[in-house]
Amino acid sequence: MNKTPKKRIFIKSYGCQMNVYDSNRIKNLFEPKGYSETGDLTKADLIVLNTCHIREKAVEKVYSDIGRIKKIKKNKHKLVIAGCVAQAEGKEIKKRASSVDYIVGPQSYHKLPSMIENNNSFINNDFLQNEKFKKLLFKSSNTVSEFVSIQEGCDKFCSFCVVPYTRGSEFSRPINEIKEEIKKYIDNGIKEVVLLGQNVNAYYDDSQSGKHADLAYLINKISEFDNIERIRYMTSHPNDMTNSLIEAHGKNFKLMPFLHLPIQSGSDKILKKMNRKHNVKKYYKIIDKLKSWRPDIALSSDFIVGFPEETNEDFDQTMKFVNNVNFAIAYSFMFSSRPGTPASKFKKVDLSIKKARLSALQSLLKEQQKNYNKSFVNSALETLFDRKGRHKDQYIGRSIYNQSVFVNSVSNLIGKKLNVKIVRSTDFALEGEL
Repeated sequence: MNKTPKKRIFIKSYGCQMNVYDSNRIKNLFEPKGYSETGDLTKADLIVLNTCHIREKAVEKVYSDIGRIKKIKKNKHKLVIAGCVAQAEGKEIKKRASSVDYIVGPQSYHKLPSMIENNNSFINNDFLQNEKFKKLLFKSSNTVSEFVSIQEGCDKFCSFCVVPYTRGSEFSRPINEIKEEIKKYIDNGIKEVVLLGQNVNAYYDDSQSGKHADLAYLINKISEFDNIERIRYMTSHPNDMTNSLIEAHGKNFKLMPFLHLPIQSGSDKILKKMNRKHNVKKYYKIIDKLKSWRPDIALSSDFIVGFPEETNEDFDQTMKFVNNVNFAIAYSFMFSSRPGTPASKFKKVDLSIKKARLSALQSLLKEQQKNYNKSFVNSALETLFDRKGRHKDQYIGRSIYNQSVFVNSVSNLIGKKLNVKIVRSTDFALEGEL
């Protein structure tokens, strides 16, 4: 008897770690339907573009990829646009791209299998967080480290940001559900979890009666799993850095000494225009408290350059701020106006000025990262290896400070946690010897 040929799914993720998590869950949803993942677009029966709407270039790339897929698309191919662009521009996609078969937002992608089975090609962009996580399947995509979505959405309404409109209001998953998901990953050998959320430190489980079940509480509960050796979380908002979470960095040895805490600008005037609801002084206080509990904590941040009405003085304040904090790594971008946000109506900064400022800031941030990595040469770093490198007998892992560390070994190192002597550093990684 001939077996039914296996169907193939191709998934491309754009943007943040949350999209990577969602793409893995989409893959899990289709595995019981007979689909296996392929990296070859031309061999896929189902093509899913899981999109990001945070910057204009990311959106342009989606439309460019739709055009490229249209040239190779045949009747057997079904093209799905998922994620935040689908949420924000579903009608526009349907109007501009007839080759797209299904459009589904980030809070309703659990409905995608039934949409395809029933040939319902309508735009599904409802906010169904409560329903979504109850319908998802959880199978590990890795054998060492796994993303776990614990919180979604945002109530902050920064003037430049589309997240409240594409991901909805803040929603936290119950602790028991999160633990059940992690148990499934532990069965696959997972040793590290990375807790995700648009405002991950806004996490709160109000079903834990009589207990202050915030992110620190959740981290402590997860650390009770013997098999989980490392815990990380991202991305945080300064206004949700509670004392309990700060103290957890000093008290819980499984919580890694790394924090990604975006500030966006070093100017209080610009922070107010951004509607960030905090100032530079508050950020400094948070850093001081963190270092009192964990002096070696590595700090990371995000910066937007050329925000509307940013003056030379405002930018100088950002440069001064960066010099004062001294980040282990940070990410910087030119302001990208997003339709429908308040900042899209503000007076813009000239493009040439934005480019010059971005170049200056990135040069400073790169120098800080280079010096930070260089400081570990000739010292030992605990590293958890999670993948093979590009070269023969090369393995790559993460230090406790979230740096990439690569070594050569004839033995398989994946899943091993080892002390590595750092012999060389680059701007972006560390080279070690066992």
